[in-house]
Amino acid sequence: MCRSDVKQAVLAKNDDLAASLRADLARRGVCLVNLLSSPGSGKTELLGRVLARAVERGVAVAALTADLATENDAVRLARSGAPVQQLLTDGLCHLEARQVRARLEGWLPADTSVLFVENVGNLVCPASYDLGETLRIVLMAVTEGEDKPLKYPTAFGSAHLVVVTKTDLAEPAGFDEAAFRANVHRVNPGVEIVRSCARTGVGVGTLLDRALAARDAAPSHRPPLAPHPHGHHHPASAAPAV
Repeated sequence: MCRSDVKQAVLAKNDDLAASLRADLARRGVCLVNLLSSPGSGKTELLGRVLARAVERGVAVAALTADLATENDAVRLARSGAPVQQLLTDGLCHLEARQVRARLEGWLPADTSVLFVENVGNLVCPASYDLGETLRIVLMAVTEGEDKPLKYPTAFGSAHLVVVTKTDLAEPAGFDEAAFRANVHRVNPGVEIVRSCARTGVGVGTLLDRALAARDAAPSHRPPLAPHPHGHHHPASAAPAV
């Protein structure tokens, strides 16, 4: 079996596990939201704000945060008052459905309606792995460059929602939002793009509302590289020409 065949077999097994996990969570009334971004995008701080807003509104949320090492992000997120668990990947650069299922066993509070999973900071490998999510959100800071969606078409092309972070730095960073939006829509036509800033609270309520909408009904947007519901995608061949 060649290396490509092995990779496809691994992805296929992951897809089966993800589909099973999604069905199990749906029976419990839980919506899993998968957050993907590069390191330093500000997703931990933003997620902390979203969790705190949910707690204020009486929404039963929980969070699972993944890193190669340390429990720093779990400590930060726990300040929101929401139940939080750290998942250490022991060097693996992405999460897989089996890891999420194993970490949830015996922990996820029974009344949880939305589970946020903060994936490892990486826009390459995590994009290929379905975690059993209902909603996939890809985040990018204004400091990362307008062409990032073109460089990482699998990540952005599989997103149900794209979030721009650290918008308070857009002007000093020289961020060209129009160019960024055009690039996002080249790889994922019609996807919603939300502006956010953890420091000011911009976009926090919108993100929580989108998660709750996904809990109540499947996302209306169907990305061209949708990670589910059936079968794994093939990034190399499926990504649109850019």
